[in-house]
Amino acid sequence: MIVVGGGVVGLTTAVVLAESGRRVRVWARETGGRTTSAVAGALWWPYRIEPEALVGEWSLASLVVYEALAARPEETGVRLVEGVHDGLRLDGLGAWAAEVPGLAETGEGLAARLPLIDMPVHLGWLRARLERAGGTVEERVVTALGEVPAPVVVNCTGLGARSLVPDPAVRPVRGQLVVVENPGITTWYTSDEVAGGASAYFFPQPGGLLLGGTAEEDAWSLEPDPEIAAGIVARCAAVRPEIAGARVLAHRVGLRPYRSAVRLEHGLRPDGGVLIHNYGHGGAGVTVAWGCAREAAGLVDTGPAA
Repeated sequence: MIVVGGGVVGLTTAVVLAESGRRVRVWARETGGRTTSAVAGALWWPYRIEPEALVGEWSLASLVVYEALAARPEETGVRLVEGVHDGLRLDGLGAWAAEVPGLAETGEGLAARLPLIDMPVHLGWLRARLERAGGTVEERVVTALGEVPAPVVVNCTGLGARSLVPDPAVRPVRGQLVVVENPGITTWYTSDEVAGGASAYFFPQPGGLLLGGTAEEDAWSLEPDPEIAAGIVARCAAVRPEIAGARVLAHRVGLRPYRSAVRLEHGLRPDGGVLIHNYGHGGAGVTVAWGCAREAAGLVDTGPAA
């Protein structure tokens, strides 16, 4: 079988399939550091993803995996880090929140110790785990799912599904980040969004402090905007003043593949082959990756629900 898409959802799905004994190849237009996943801030948290009921189940299934992987942070890229979601309250979240260990209300918002993932390391680890299970990753441009030569094709193409399926319901939500030299911050922080999708968040990663962010709907530009970058730094510095003088290391832009609901379903191609869709994870591909991968693997065997 062939999994199309080499981001965190595609690689995680391929790992689950390969470790169940299947022969798996990943075909990806871009791999590693060139994927949207590599740009992600990658804090475990259901963000800009629907439907809530299913997302909760997928997120919690993934949380258990990441908690275990955090025992080997240098290898997996996963650490458990403390932080605060400023302005959030438990009664504003779904039932899944009650299952998150240690999630508690404070005067500031919701405090928790959550998985924070260094995506370049994690993507490399996923690829190595896939290869140990006998899978392969190939850089291939796919122009039509019906042309992929395999009896089972799993579509994990994210925003690419907009043209490849085609599915116009998949839309970009642009996120811009600024990476600065960490002035000694060891905890993560997020705030509620304000007008225009702007917010303030920072995540301490091994390569620097990641500052965000934006959520610009239907914006396709991958070029960093200096004015937006300055606004990001200013909003984060309002929370932690030492950020204002931190040396800028890099600017990053990623396009989140948002859809009104994740498409995770069994289908058939015109030639009778199986086509599994697993895309539209918005800003939470990392958060739901393992839960969605297991459900996608189950659909290969069982087909659509009755």
